[in-house]
Amino acid sequence: MKRVFNLEDRLAVYSATVLKLCNLLPKTYAADVIAKQLTRAGVSVALNYGEAQSAESRKDFIHKVKISLKEARESYVCLKIINLSDITDQNDLLSSLLKEANEIISILVKSVETAKKNMENNKE
Repeated sequence: MKRVFNLEDRLAVYSATVLKLCNLLPKTYAADVIAKQLTRAGVSVALNYGEAQSAESRKDFIHKVKISLKEARESYVCLKIINLSDITDQNDLLSSLLKEANEIISILVKSVETAKKNMENNKE
């Protein structure tokens, strides 16, 4: 996966890579079910973070980043299920996505913590 340092761009690359994986999954009932769920969650990570960039307040920013975090966690679990079910031979791509999802979750958690701390500091 291409390394990007701007978070919005990194999330867009992650979402695009999720779509690539979903398109490479076999055309079976089980793969279709998980691919649809992963597609929705994986793309939503970037879309909700993009919305957070236009937040009307710090509280709104925190809320939207938390939604992005929730979707990142959901996509991570979908990737784990794909990995455990052996429904694909795209092991390198899957491993890369699992690692990236884990890093994205950590970044978003820290972003929420920092925004909350800054909100509290500005109240004083």
